[in-house]
Amino acid sequence: MMASCSKRTFALILCSVLLQLAGVARAGNFYQDVDITWGDGRGKIVGDGSLLTLSLDRASGSGFQSKNQYLYGRFDVQLKLVPGDSAGTVATFYLSSQGSAHDEIDFEFLGNASGEPYTVHTNVYSQGKGGREQQFRMWFDPTADFHTYSILWNPTHILFYVDGTPIREHRNRQATTGVPFPTQQPMRVYASMWDAEEWATQGGRVKTDWSRAPFTASYKGLAASGCASQDAAACARSNGAWMYQELDTTAQDRLQWVQKNYMIYNYCADTWRFRQGAPPECAAAK
Repeated sequence: MMASCSKRTFALILCSVLLQLAGVARAGNFYQDVDITWGDGRGKIVGDGSLLTLSLDRASGSGFQSKNQYLYGRFDVQLKLVPGDSAGTVATFYLSSQGSAHDEIDFEFLGNASGEPYTVHTNVYSQGKGGREQQFRMWFDPTADFHTYSILWNPTHILFYVDGTPIREHRNRQATTGVPFPTQQPMRVYASMWDAEEWATQGGRVKTDWSRAPFTASYKGLAASGCASQDAAACARSNGAWMYQELDTTAQDRLQWVQKNYMIYNYCADTWRFRQGAPPECAAAK
């Protein structure tokens, strides 16, 4: 009986490890999957755990983080942004490790005055260095309904998607440029709602109208399909579908369509900022 029980225990442990490495996807339950880490009650899990709201007022914003850390994977959330005059506010969905040399992969949604479009701000940090911003408008009203925002991260690519359409591809060019790429640090999933009126809307020219507070963004359908092991070598051998995913010809065409019609800023094209020439990963991408 003792040996049989031990065998079952070993099998359960092995199954758990294999599921972590394979990264089984599911639309999660916020009660089970995240901790609300700040906001003093401004972050709220609603009902059965399928919906979470983050609010901002003059005193504070709010945020949550995933219970698990991941090294590579695909991460999706459905998000409905603040309607009306959201100037100065920022809602986020991102991955990050910890420390001064952290890695980070960002979606930030910069509010605007009534009638003006949101700006979708993306950035990639590696070993504490960011500055790799691309910004977009959306081809829909992101405040009218929920839309799906996704990050795919594997050893060769970081891909940003909106409703399944790729909007940005960031490739691992470390071998040819020496520019670090996130490959070693597990990251948690984070989201927040915070005040950035000093810079978020039209460079800070439009401030937050606090008479409209609280400002609330709604999240649902959080799905993390990634390697939850803390062993980098094991995660590098993961067989999850996201591990080898890249853009096919059709997806590349969609990416180019978005970047031609909806991209409003690309750090690689900012000749005023990079007067001595574009960063090395930009030149390698041409």
